[in-house]
Amino acid sequence: MNKFIAAVTLALVATAPVAHAQVTEEMLANDQATTDQIVTNGMGRDLQRYSPLEMITKENVDNLVPAWAFSLGGEKQRGQETQPLIYDGMMYITGSYSRLYAIDLATGAEVWQYDARLPEGILPCCDVVNRGGAIWNDKIIFGTLDAQLVALDLKTGDVVWRDKIADYKAGYSYTAAPLIVDGMVYTGNSGGEFGIVGEVQARNADTGELVWTRPVIEGHMGTLNGEESTMTGELNASWPGDMWKTGGGATWLGGSYDADTDTLVFGTGNPAPWNSWLRNAGQMNDGSGDNLYAASRLGIDPDTGEIKWHFQTTPREGWDYDGVNEVVAYTDRDGNMRYATADRNGYFYVLNREDGAFVSATPFVKDISWANGIDENGRPIFNEENRPGDPTEAADGQKGEVIFASPSFLGGKNWMPMAFSQKTGNFYIPSNEWGMDIWNEPITYKKGAAYLGAGFTIKPNYEDHIGSLKAMDPDTGELVWEYKNDAPLWSGVMTTAGGLVFFGTPEGKFLALDDETGEELWSFQTGSGIVGQPVTWEQDGEQYVSVISGWGGAVPLWGGEVAKKVNYLNQGGMLWTFRLPKELAAAE
Repeated sequence: MNKFIAAVTLALVATAPVAHAQVTEEMLANDQATTDQIVTNGMGRDLQRYSPLEMITKENVDNLVPAWAFSLGGEKQRGQETQPLIYDGMMYITGSYSRLYAIDLATGAEVWQYDARLPEGILPCCDVVNRGGAIWNDKIIFGTLDAQLVALDLKTGDVVWRDKIADYKAGYSYTAAPLIVDGMVYTGNSGGEFGIVGEVQARNADTGELVWTRPVIEGHMGTLNGEESTMTGELNASWPGDMWKTGGGATWLGGSYDADTDTLVFGTGNPAPWNSWLRNAGQMNDGSGDNLYAASRLGIDPDTGEIKWHFQTTPREGWDYDGVNEVVAYTDRDGNMRYATADRNGYFYVLNREDGAFVSATPFVKDISWANGIDENGRPIFNEENRPGDPTEAADGQKGEVIFASPSFLGGKNWMPMAFSQKTGNFYIPSNEWGMDIWNEPITYKKGAAYLGAGFTIKPNYEDHIGSLKAMDPDTGELVWEYKNDAPLWSGVMTTAGGLVFFGTPEGKFLALDDETGEELWSFQTGSGIVGQPVTWEQDGEQYVSVISGWGGAVPLWGGEVAKKVNYLNQGGMLWTFRLPKELAAAE
């Protein structure tokens, strides 16, 4: 009888469904310290992009060799900006045109692929990129160019749920990696060039049910559990007339999470339209023309969507200096809890983590022309002569005075994430030294049409380089070293406890630099421009590094004279994975 029961039990076990892997809040919270997997964007929700792994060192990094490579296939090879996620023997990456791949971590073989069926008429401003997914429970969640959020089964790629973020026909899209905290998935939106309204949304990650929404432009009403909650800001406090209704402020790069203060931190994009004269561009020191909360960083309550604090990097913005760049939580050398963010406007800001209060600002690029510095309150000291001219004062009323502004509208730093090293205490910032001719034009809002009211041409500031990876001491603002590159830098950066800084170039080089000196220690030619985000992990006692290669993004589309300089670069779609063999780990 016992043998019969045992046999039946074994048969039932053999035919029972296999339980899927479960990614928990504890795993997400401890992602940086867990070296055999990567389950968050940023290798930790504070976005430090730092690994404690130190098998690969300055002495042995030149022994790094390819382990396998994976082609995204097909003809859809545009900019590849994804950050790989690694869990339970699998790697997950997104690709251009809203695709997602599951790859066997040991062999590099494809396990499954999901290809979003994008409708005609999508309106992505800056290439058809995607920057990655987010893992929760037994699902991977990512967004699509038609402003949808999709949850897929980790093992099969089957759709578990799908929900609409916004109306793509009005210019909305989505390109960022979602953020997950305590079973809630948080997303922003893209579309700042179409007169949309930036917003942060929270959903139940298991079901997709919408929990709260928080528009980021004053005058708009938030929601909580299907009901109106509170208004963002105060109606017409810093916006004239009805301009707030199409005020921009896209939250297109996603957010970070500060567990110490239980705060979501999201950045907001340019106000719409670019023509700041339509938004009260005159010299107003009372804040009435600031256009809140565009070009800002916001601290948000993860449970309710209420705004805890805000810091506006570029009030009265008129150069497309989005404030979306990532906000990194860290502790400085004196033990102070700080945020750091390198803004498109060319300044590196340090804020207090308790309340977002201004601590310091330092230029991280040269030749900043739009402001003469930052005052003790964190407000820019505007160079009003460097604001594009008012078209209504032009003889023909069609084109205001052309001015040269630096940095260009693509920023001293754009979306490409910087990294913080817990080893050196420094930040490593991918930056670009370029400016632009820019002018303002008349514009009226039309749904689904570009809403700029500006024209522009980007130009290099120097003959010998555009790209510049900079090591910055956040405590002093000192630039420790600089690595110059001919073409613009557009890839993410990663640091390790082994003393290395990894990043890529549009020319196709994947590099490792000495974190203390900036000396080039290793490089590999990937065959196409690198605009993706490197990661590293441990597997079977060896350290691995991966990065995606595939030229694209905003530069070839918007880069003016700079785009002509790099138009020879080939597009591609190849994921490269490298390893340091055990037998070479001790070699020098």
